[in-house]
Amino acid sequence: MTLSMSAVSIPVIKQMLGSLSAILEKAAAFAAQKKIDEQVLLSARLAPDMLPLTRQVQIASDMCKGGMARLAGVEIPKYEDTEASFAELQARIVKTLAFIETLPTDAIDASAERVIVIKLRDREITFTGLTNVLHWVFPHMIFHVTTAYDILRHNGVELGKRDFIGSF
Repeated sequence: MTLSMSAVSIPVIKQMLGSLSAILEKAAAFAAQKKIDEQVLLSARLAPDMLPLTRQVQIASDMCKGGMARLAGVEIPKYEDTEASFAELQARIVKTLAFIETLPTDAIDASAERVIVIKLRDREITFTGLTNVLHWVFPHMIFHVTTAYDILRHNGVELGKRDFIGSF
């Protein structure tokens, strides 16, 4: 059985962003129920040198839209990174998923061996499409979704493994 690039990538990204959305929904409800200013949770971090919850969500979104845009060979949309509420973070996830839905699956499917270059601050990394999604996009996406989960769980939001895994 042969798996296409779109079959390998799109469902996993939808699942993880869906889980992230559900986690944020529970966090917003928790803040409202406990009468906690949502900024407390949005600015929370696990350690002083880690990024806060808001940036974790933004980066998870960026990894998904950037990774899929590269696979499809289209320009990566730029987001302003100005989200300051749970509602705005939810809107960002919706916008990211909507963007992914617009990508031509035939272009994604043709990307397995295509060279993809990612420019970082201090270097460039070269991948094939397949190694990019498996060894760059997925690990980064999962790291940032996990960190968002952990920040919220650490702050008392009642989350469990099912919330992280989501539905598929």
